[in-house]
Amino acid sequence: MEFNLRERTILLTMAGSHAYGTNGPTSDVDVKGVCVPPQHYRDGFVHHFEQVESSHETSGELAVFHDLLRPAERAIVEATKLDGCVFDVRKFMSLAADANPNILDCLFCADEDVLYVTEAGRMLRDARQAFISTKAMYTFRGYAISQLKRIETHRKWLLNPPLVAPTREEFGLPNRTVIPADQLMAAQDAIQKRIDSWEIDFHDLDEAAKIHIREQIAAFLSDFQLHEDKRWAAAARSIGYDENFIALLDRERHYKAAMDNWARYLKWKAERNPARAALEAKHGFDSKHGMHLVRLMTMCREILTTGEVNVRRPDAAFLLSIRDGAWDYDRLMTWAKAQDEELLVLGKVCTVIPRRPNREFLDDLCCRIVALYR
Repeated sequence: MEFNLRERTILLTMAGSHAYGTNGPTSDVDVKGVCVPPQHYRDGFVHHFEQVESSHETSGELAVFHDLLRPAERAIVEATKLDGCVFDVRKFMSLAADANPNILDCLFCADEDVLYVTEAGRMLRDARQAFISTKAMYTFRGYAISQLKRIETHRKWLLNPPLVAPTREEFGLPNRTVIPADQLMAAQDAIQKRIDSWEIDFHDLDEAAKIHIREQIAAFLSDFQLHEDKRWAAAARSIGYDENFIALLDRERHYKAAMDNWARYLKWKAERNPARAALEAKHGFDSKHGMHLVRLMTMCREILTTGEVNVRRPDAAFLLSIRDGAWDYDRLMTWAKAQDEELLVLGKVCTVIPRRPNREFLDDLCCRIVALYR
């Protein structure tokens, strides 16, 4: 990136726990922002910019915003680093129109959490309601279900951690494959390509529509008990592979999946945040993920019933109690299942917000914002 990020930024806000009101004295400091890159980044093909985010390599890029932080937040950042991301306005608006929860946070956060805003940034914030649609039902629910899946995976590892790497013998395989590695890979790739050819092309669909259609397909397959293993075997047969060969490939496939799971477990164990590990040990599951699951589903309900996106949480104390173990695992799972079913119904009968945003209006707004930075 060869331009002055601070000069091209039009909006920068607090994000994460500091924006939700669930932060503690040492919580990481996150920011979200929007910038308009120079024209040659938009018109040419050599220079590209979509976003810049904090990492070991790029954390210095966000250092230009340190002086915008409040003293307490600056002290945390000086001891750690500033987390966050600044997006090209075009990508930001596209994600917001798709009801991306993290992006909507930037538009709807409390005024006191706006660290920096220009005339163009105010245009964006003033138009925030135009981004809201019932797509939020799919995206907020989708993010919540992602939290739930992490909770389930980590809990499984907590309660029944794998002790040793899987062996080929466990899967009825010889110590060394009888099929040359290149042939094995070619056969597996051919099967996967056949499965992929049965998938719907999502290229022109927005993210919310993709989530909805995938849910519908998953429900259909579940109803007809067309599980992944059956689909895989059907694809292998459609290519013309022999049943014995299919059985051998299937054992190799499941062995690889077990090895991948073992690798993920080792990575999780090695890289666990000590504070999160303490929460998991104390409560039997990642209660911080549980807090975010409840927050996302609650925000989804608020959007579908009131049209409002309440980033600064009025229920912050309750959410913190979830993080601190007020609900056990079973209660959280029961609540999440009931909420999910209710949200699906609310999304179908919702009348307080439109089914989709007015993309032509938002596209015109984007053009007007970019025009200010020719």
